[in-house]
Amino acid sequence: MKIHKKFFQILTDLLFPRRCPVCDRPVRPFGRDICASCKDALIPVGEPRCLKCGKQLNEEGAEYCYDCSRRRHMYDRGAALYTYACIRQTIYRFKYAGRREYADFLGRMLAENLGGLILSWHPDALIPIPLHPEREKARGYNQAALLAQNLGKRLDIPVLSGYLVRVKNTRPQKELEGAARQNNLKKAFKIVQDDVKLNTIVIIDDIYTTGSTIDAAALECRRAGVRRVFFITLAIGKGL
Repeated sequence: MKIHKKFFQILTDLLFPRRCPVCDRPVRPFGRDICASCKDALIPVGEPRCLKCGKQLNEEGAEYCYDCSRRRHMYDRGAALYTYACIRQTIYRFKYAGRREYADFLGRMLAENLGGLILSWHPDALIPIPLHPEREKARGYNQAALLAQNLGKRLDIPVLSGYLVRVKNTRPQKELEGAARQNNLKKAFKIVQDDVKLNTIVIIDDIYTTGSTIDAAALECRRAGVRRVFFITLAIGKGL
């Protein structure tokens, strides 16, 4: 079975070459999920990090970013893998240009770099941030669900893609600022698998900016009885 699966993957790669998540050209050398010459282009978030959201801080000895020091979040803690600036184009293509194959590399990097942290939280499940059905139909997939599925498979953690749904077709958060982001997401999410009892979850998304999306999803999960809510994202902005 494994031999047949490997042969099928090789045949698929020959007919439909994987695209490098950095340069977007067919991956070289063949069979990898990123070009050997591109692997150092993505910059992980460094220390010091905000103890709440995981943003990289500018000052040594600082514990929290400006946002987390003045705002109460609905989650317990979170972390991101990369600084947004270095992976912005990758995320854009992953979300809007049909580059589903990026999920293999991105899921592997999340597992290798943040897997230990995730497992230390002892989550019952990974919960991807859902898209509204109309938007998912237009896009063809949910990038957060692809990440969660790849990560969950590598860490042996269940993924509940249907636990949380988006019932409000909100405006893209990138078009809004400040309080408008929070208002945009009011009553946007709903728990539909209320027969599933979870104690600890990790919410998965692609980008953390102000935390409004994660907060809205976390609040709904807490209302359903989830006690501990963490998050993991691919990218995050800088903290002050």
